[in-house]
Amino acid sequence: MEVAVYNVSGEKTTRKIVLDDGIFGIEPNDHAIYLDVKQFMANKRQGTHSSKEKSQLTGSTRKLKKQKGTGGARAGSIKSPLLKGGARVFGPHPRDYDFKLNKKLKKLARKSALSYKAKDESIMVLEDFTFETPKTKNFTELLKNFKVEGRKTLLVTSSVDMNVLLSSRNLGKVKVIKAADLNTYEILDASCLLITESSVKEIESIHAN
Repeated sequence: MEVAVYNVSGEKTTRKIVLDDGIFGIEPNDHAIYLDVKQFMANKRQGTHSSKEKSQLTGSTRKLKKQKGTGGARAGSIKSPLLKGGARVFGPHPRDYDFKLNKKLKKLARKSALSYKAKDESIMVLEDFTFETPKTKNFTELLKNFKVEGRKTLLVTSSVDMNVLLSSRNLGKVKVIKAADLNTYEILDASCLLITESSVKEIESIHAN
């Protein structure tokens, strides 16, 4: 797949770059995507939820009412789950939601997500760039040049550029990520992918069979 290379002004240059069809043009595997996104979301869960069972509560052991003659059910503890302030039956306890996935499956999921974005023409390749100083205005102008302001945008770079990273930090719908840290969830969550030339090569080297 051949695409044009843009400069930071949002204009097409005379150069073009070929995206590897083995990464950006495969038949997407939806189940692989599902599993990878599920793992990503599961890893973000703290799993610190906790509730108290009857043995963990403190409360009087006095019998609430006499055993017989009230016309109602027997009640022997203020800690009963049936009463307000009582214990919880089968409530949640701290646990780890993490689960393992095969590396090949995760790689397939990322390829599938990139292929979906390529099919939707939501990938733009731009020249490697940097900002002289970290300013939000610089990044806002970049988004305007590519006509993606107000949309969820993912900028993929080959390495961490602090000026670029800090310039994007105050923009809620923008995220800057290294090619090595690219994941399926971030790819699918973005409306548009801006990928620098050097990061294209890195993505292809990481995901090469």
